[in-house]
Amino acid sequence: MTLDGPPLTPAAVDATGVGAEPVAIAPAARSKERRIPTGWRQVALVGSLSIFGPLCLDIYVPALPSISRNLHASASAVQLTFTSCIIGIAVGQLVLGPVSDRVGRRLPLLGGLAAFVLSSVACAFAPNVYFLALFRMVQGLGGAAGMGMSRSIARDLHSGLALVKFFSALTVVTGLGPLIAPQIGSAILTFTSWRGIFIGLAILGAVLLWSAWLRVPETLPEQYRSHGSVWSTPGSFVRIGRDRVFLSLALTYGFGMAGVFVYAAGSSFVLQNVYGLSPQVYAAVFAAGGCGWILGAQVNGRLVGRFRAGALLTAGCVIMIGSAGVLLAIVATGFGGLTGYIASMLCFLFGSGFLGPNAMALALQRYPDAAGTAAALIGAIQFGLGGLAAPLAGIGGEADAYPMVFLMIAMPSVALLMRLLATRGPAAPTVAAAPRDAAV
Repeated sequence: MTLDGPPLTPAAVDATGVGAEPVAIAPAARSKERRIPTGWRQVALVGSLSIFGPLCLDIYVPALPSISRNLHASASAVQLTFTSCIIGIAVGQLVLGPVSDRVGRRLPLLGGLAAFVLSSVACAFAPNVYFLALFRMVQGLGGAAGMGMSRSIARDLHSGLALVKFFSALTVVTGLGPLIAPQIGSAILTFTSWRGIFIGLAILGAVLLWSAWLRVPETLPEQYRSHGSVWSTPGSFVRIGRDRVFLSLALTYGFGMAGVFVYAAGSSFVLQNVYGLSPQVYAAVFAAGGCGWILGAQVNGRLVGRFRAGALLTAGCVIMIGSAGVLLAIVATGFGGLTGYIASMLCFLFGSGFLGPNAMALALQRYPDAAGTAAALIGAIQFGLGGLAAPLAGIGGEADAYPMVFLMIAMPSVALLMRLLATRGPAAPTVAAAPRDAAV
């Protein structure tokens, strides 16, 4: 059978493993001291953990030009601080994912959030752009705990159609990152410098650390944990990485989101230096893009029961490519101006909302016995590719939109190619049966 198979149902099992039983926790096996909430409260709780990535990446985007001036650094050097955070998130997930399969989700989560708080304070006092890039990498390592553990927790609790719908609902919360982060950053800039943004991140991180300590139980009981030696971790990555279908899905998501990272890194310079927007107006435009992403994910959640998840994934790539092509025409001819730019960007980010829920659910379903490691590999690919692509948006200088736009076409184009390579592949690995889905 193919990846595209029939529409997902909770009980359907096809060659991709979609619908395979999750490594979930029976209610009696959960912590007696803490019980994870259900319904929208569960989405809000898990989503608040996954918000660290977009939050720490986007909140300081309006300040990039002022950081460049204050630290006497070039646009590409300042964008290196964006890239270093992405690399930190990628490496952090590679380390913490396998660790969480062995020791559970709670301990790596709390440790990572504590590191996020301390590194945010260090960023606020960075003396130059190179120390800022270093501290941002550590900040990314800490933020990876929230992102990676949120995906693993979701896979612990859900599978099949429920998992795709949960990831779609999760985007409402994670989408708040790009939606409100630039607004918060620009608001902070009205009464303090860019350093105050990182103090704000430290405070927010401390609040989320306290919330996780009180509300997040252990979702992976002892009987479902990996008990191999630490030397077996590379073997787990090799085993999963050799799965052509999994790797194609992960690369589809990674290259598609690399296009979004390029936009995030380059749009501040383009909209402020080319179109003349103030940091506050730019933040509003950036937030509108977040609305497009959220809307795309919610439309995907409504369609996933009617259409194949693989088909929706393909549709997301096509929408992104077409929208970026229109944006290139606008930049080249000037036709449509700022209005056309914003409209094409909304469509681009709308298409990106189809990528995450489908690609992650289809890929993670194949490895319910190693959800942490599989989620780590997806996250590392996503942020690794994003980290490599983001600084290229500034190679033309602070007032050249072409590098950003060309990359926004190229990245989802490669993603579409990877998606087509995933249409057929071996059946999902066989794992022991586990309790059925928790209700969303």
